[in-house]
Amino acid sequence: MKLPQQYLLSDLLSHNVRKNMTLSYGVGETVWMHPPVHRILGWSSKPSNLNLRRNVWRLNQVRQIVDSDIFVKGEPAISDLNTLNRFPNLLFANLINKNGVKIGSIADFIFDFKTGNILNYLISRSNPRIPGSSRWKLNIQSISDQQPGLVFCCEESLDDFVLVKSSIKNEFFKKGKNFFNKFDDIKSIATNKLEDWLEEDDVYGRKIFSEDDQLLNENNKSNSDANNANYSNNRDNDPWI
Repeated sequence: MKLPQQYLLSDLLSHNVRKNMTLSYGVGETVWMHPPVHRILGWSSKPSNLNLRRNVWRLNQVRQIVDSDIFVKGEPAISDLNTLNRFPNLLFANLINKNGVKIGSIADFIFDFKTGNILNYLISRSNPRIPGSSRWKLNIQSISDQQPGLVFCCEESLDDFVLVKSSIKNEFFKKGKNFFNKFDDIKSIATNKLEDWLEEDDVYGRKIFSEDDQLLNENNKSNSDANNANYSNNRDNDPWI
């Protein structure tokens, strides 16, 4: 199976490392990288929670990725967690803006599987370990300096970055806002139709009322003419006149 061209570090660490279907080296734990040139060299996996030993893999040892498993070739380098923690690493480092204020943390990054070059870092506003939080894209060109645990950028706030993943809360508010906007549109359409119906009903009512008045006037005129005719006949037939 062909390896993907671009990959997320979090996806790499979430896979179980296998040499074959029977031999498992555990799930990924930490990244092995070279921060000055923004390149990932490999990663480590832990066989079990009770085992202090760590298996360190080079990126070029990956043979294929199948579902939740990464199949590797060759043997791992054996190390321990204390030694790996002393390696320089920008993951979970604080992001400092041009004014010297923390605006987020590096939660993840996208890298090229063939070369190991990091293409973009992903920034989290709050705790990067919280699942479902928003992610902003930090370009390598925006990094002005870096120190252990600190990354300095040229921007002022997270609004200056591109939002690549919205949080569950933002998605909920966005969908709720769209729902209320659609409800307002439906309410406006219904109101306009009701107003048009009332206007048509008013015009129709005035027309009926006008026709009734005209018919009533004609009836009154007919009755008046009939009364006048009867009065004239009675006058003519009256013997005393």
